[in-house]
Formats: sequence, C-alpha cells, structure tokens
Amino acid sequence: MTSKTSKIAGAVLVAAAIGAGAYAVYLPDSAMHAAPQAAASEPIPSAVPVTAAKVLQHDVPIVLEGLGTVTPINTATIRTQVQGTLDSVDFVEGKRVKRGDVLARIDPRVYEAQVDQAEAALARDEASLKNARTNLARTQPLANRGFATQQLLDTQDSQVSQGEGTVALDKAALEAAQTQLSFATITAPFDGVTGIRRIDPGNIVHPTDTNGLVVLTQLQPIAVIFTLPSGEIPGVRQALASGDASVDVYDAQNKHKLDHGSLMLINNQVDSSTGTVQLKASFPNAGNTLWPGTFVNVHLTIAVRHDALTVPLTAVRQGPDGSFAYAVGSNNVVGIRNVTTGQSRDGQVLIEQGLAANETVVTAGQYRLNPGTTVEIVPDDKKDQVQDATTASAGMLP
Repeated sequence: MTSKTSKIAGAVLVAAAIGAGAYAVYLPDSAMHAAPQAAASEPIPSAVPVTAAKVLQHDVPIVLEGLGTVTPINTATIRTQVQGTLDSVDFVEGKRVKRGDVLARIDPRVYEAQVDQAEAALARDEASLKNARTNLARTQPLANRGFATQQLLDTQDSQVSQGEGTVALDKAALEAAQTQLSFATITAPFDGVTGIRRIDPGNIVHPTDTNGLVVLTQLQPIAVIFTLPSGEIPGVRQALASGDASVDVYDAQNKHKLDHGSLMLINNQVDSSTGTVQLKASFPNAGNTLWPGTFVNVHLTIAVRHDALTVPLTAVRQGPDGSFAYAVGSNNVVGIRNVTTGQSRDGQVLIEQGLAANETVVTAGQYRLNPGTTVEIVPDDKKDQVQDATTASAGMLP
C-alpha cells in the first residue's frame, strides 16, 4: 500500500514540474510579442487630400451692390397745345429724332387768319398814332405863340399816348397769334427716340387729350435709380466729395456688364419703411444696352483698399466663435485661424484680420480636418479627389 502511494505521489510531482517549466518558457515569449502586435494593430493616419490657395495681397475696390431701374433723364408725352385737325405725322415710330425736328402738323388756317387780323389791327393803329403825332407837332409851335389853346395841346398829347398804348397792345396780340400759329407745328423738345404713334392724321386733336400723339424718350445719356441701405450714406457721400464714386451696371442676372457711369446724387430722404435710400447714376449708353424700365444690378465703387488681403470665399468657414480658416503650416499640418472678414465679391472675401500675405489656406475638404491634421494639397486637375461635406452629408462618402 505504501509503495503504491509513493508511486502516485512521484507521478504528480513530475507532472507539476513539467507544467511549471512549460509555463515558464511560454510566458516570456508571449510578453515579448504582445507589444509589437498591439502597435501593428493601430494604422498610421494618412494625409487628408485638400485644395488650397495663397492669401493674396493687392488693391481691392470696395463695392456696394444694389438693385435699380433704368429711368430716362428726359421723357415727354407729346401733346398739341392747340385744337385742330391733324394734317400729318412726320416722325417714324421707334426712330431717333433731334431737338427741333418736326413731329406733326395741325391745320394752320385758323391760326394764320388770327395772325392776319392782328397784323391788320397793328397797321391801322400805327397809322392813327402817326397822325396823332403829326397833329401834336403842328399844334406845339402854335401854342407857343398863343395861337392854340393849352387844352387843345393837352388833348393831342393824350391822343399820342393813347395811340402808343394801342400799338403796344396790337403788337402783343400779334405775338400771341403767331405763338398759336407756331403750335400748329409740333417739334421735338429734346433728342430722343419716338414710341408708338397714338393717333392718325385726319383726327381732331385737343390739348386735353390724355394719350397725346407719341411718347418721346431720351436714351443717351440715361439714368439708373437704385437703392442702398441707409447705413452706407456716409461712405457714399465721402466718395462723392472725393470724386472716387464710379458705377457699373450689370444685367438682371448680374453676369454681363452693360455700361459704366458716374453717380449723380443721393436722394434727400430715407425711406423709413425699408431703411433704404435712393441714388441716381448717369450712363452714356452709347450702345443702347440700357432700356427704360428694365431692372439692373448696380455696382457702386466708393473706395480702393490698397494692399488688402483676400482669399477664396470657400476658405472661410463659420464656427461657434465666428469665422475661421484652416491655415497650412510646416510639414503640411493645419491649424485654425479666427478671421475677421469684409466684403465678399467675385468669389473672393476680404480679410481684415487673422491671416498674413502668402499664407496657404484650405479651400476644400475642411470637414475632415482638425487642428494638427496632416493634409495633402492636390492640384486643380485632381481636385475631384477632395471629399467635401456636401456629398458626405448625403451618404455618398465614408
């Protein structure tokens, strides 16, 4: 019994020793390989592809934009000033006329007769005046020698004065008749373009006719009336005083420049309901690109900022603390720059503070960036490799 027990105990001790040795051999080897395997499981982050641009330093015009309406400097509804039969229409619809050109003629016979009557009355009264002056000249020497009474002399003197007044009245009546006759010929009051004819020859026209004969509109030069916020008035007034104000006008889509002109005035009142003020600008309109009544976009330049900094508009993002941009530093590592911006125009935004000239800023791919992220700047011909937040938010990107 004792011999059997001793054999079992010895077998147990041998097995324990073998197990302990195997554990001792295995444990250090596992510990040696655990750290490298853990390190290999963490991938090295790759550079994020982005597009970038330099901060440019150059002269930047300060431009205010407003919506305006093309308005003629002169426009008139041509009406007759006398009543009569319309004899002829001497203009072609839609054609240019000059000041003084004949537009229409009214039957002048009635007014010619009135002129004849006035001329006859003037001739008659001038003859009477001549006779009165002759009688006075004869009576004056006789009265001096006592052969004519003072009463007779005074009567003849008053007749001369009366005759002079009558002649003056006749001349005024003749001028009035001639003026009425001149109204029978209707002329253009200024250079312009005629519109659609509103009445045909043979009709009787009156000064009270609402529609008149035609509307005449001046196209060269022409004006544009537009609005701006009332807060811009001080800057615009300063530009007017210094002569720096210049105006460009663009089409309704704000794409094609139509003409270049100058600012004429700021209206003397602000519209309290909208907080805006009207301004008026003049344009030569040499190519007739501006047509009355059309809507246009007005770009008013009030100053030029020298050595200003600009970046592409897409480089500026909005965050909880305001506007910011990602600046690319050494080793292509990005950092956040809080920026103060000015006007944005033509895809560029003016940087007041926060960036320096020739720095590089990220223009696309910002949504995958954080401070300290390494980026890869891709050229423009490969910018489709850059992922943007718009497509990512639609579930099209990882």
